[in-house]
Amino acid sequence: MSTSFVRGPAATALRAELRRGIVPWTGPAVAACLLVPMTAKTAEWQGGWAETQELLHSATTLIGMPLLAAVACWQGGRERRRGTDELLRSVVRGPLARLLVALGPLMLWAAAGQLLVLGAVYAATAPYAGPAGGPSAGLAAADLGCLLSAAPVGFVVGRLVRWRLAAPVLAAVCYVLLGAPGYTRSPARFLSPAEQYPLDAAGPVWWFAPSLLAWTGGLAAAVLLAYAARRRAAALLPLALAVVAGTVVVQTGDGLLRPDPAGSRRVCSTPDPGTPQICVRASEAPMLPGAAEALAGVFARLDGVEGAPVRYVANGTRPGRKGDEAPLGHVSRGWGLTRDRLDDPREFADLTVLSLLGPDCPAGRRKKDSAADHRAAYTEDAMRTWLAGNDTTWYPESRPYLARLEAMPDTEQKTWTGRYLTALRSCAPEGVPVL
Repeated sequence: MSTSFVRGPAATALRAELRRGIVPWTGPAVAACLLVPMTAKTAEWQGGWAETQELLHSATTLIGMPLLAAVACWQGGRERRRGTDELLRSVVRGPLARLLVALGPLMLWAAAGQLLVLGAVYAATAPYAGPAGGPSAGLAAADLGCLLSAAPVGFVVGRLVRWRLAAPVLAAVCYVLLGAPGYTRSPARFLSPAEQYPLDAAGPVWWFAPSLLAWTGGLAAAVLLAYAARRRAAALLPLALAVVAGTVVVQTGDGLLRPDPAGSRRVCSTPDPGTPQICVRASEAPMLPGAAEALAGVFARLDGVEGAPVRYVANGTRPGRKGDEAPLGHVSRGWGLTRDRLDDPREFADLTVLSLLGPDCPAGRRKKDSAADHRAAYTEDAMRTWLAGNDTTWYPESRPYLARLEAMPDTEQKTWTGRYLTALRSCAPEGVPVL
């Protein structure tokens, strides 16, 4: 009977807190603040698991944590604003229990808002994602835990600071404290939950999430116990846990991520015999048909040319050393690639031709004669325009060079193009033919 009496009022109080005041608005507020930047930058993440989690991680830590800290701070000063703080001290329930009843629903609503956004962006990425990789459960768990750790700190600040502007000021301070370490090279920057992690070819180690959760959650629990526990020495245990976890994080540094072979694994097209292959990272495999279509004209002009590449390799993979591979034009999500489609196929073809005609040669291996330099530049401009199928040259002076190239018989044209590409790879400027 007594057990029922104790549990009944507590459950009633929790249900009341879940439905009243600003608490039920916390979930929609967190969801909206995360969805706004994610929606505004859809082209930069939709279709790539790494890009999706990187941007959601930034939004959760840099926007969600300050927001939740501010809401919790306002909630923490509720009794003082109502003038009921003295009355509540006379109730049977202890201060820690009262605090958890007021703070728990706030954290539940915040978690619901963040998980809603997490599910939405995962559902938006899945239809366009490549066959390799997937979302990191460790990073998702760490983001949620770090977000919720801001609530106890903000709540205690709201109880202690008697200032109506404490909530917005706390949000601004949190934003600065979270973002500033990212501009330093100190290992201590990894203590910030907002530290950016490159996930395109790496993934978190198995203890990534436990260590970050112990660090942020330990600090939050220590603040909570130091303020509300009957025996404040109990705060030393989570504080010690946070110190140990923080030390591990700082000492590990970049080791928090391990190389992920699946992230840099090649996926190549299966073209008709005689047509070059196109190789991209497995996560970008859906772009292969569009890339092949965009480069069809380039491949046709290089068909039968001696020394022409047999394989074109995208950024993020390693081209071969034998000269039979060439780099593709550089595109990334939001910058030439949206979901699994090229924004401008003609520009992609132009970038690929530029990469082909600009081999990675040592500096200082160029001609010194100005007239010869100009003639070589006009020849390269003509070659670029012809290979990419463009209508105009960069320089007006290149048009006669382009006309001479187009006027060559097919056999002579292919022979000259082969000599040109071979000389470019040799990095010997004096051997590059001009028109």
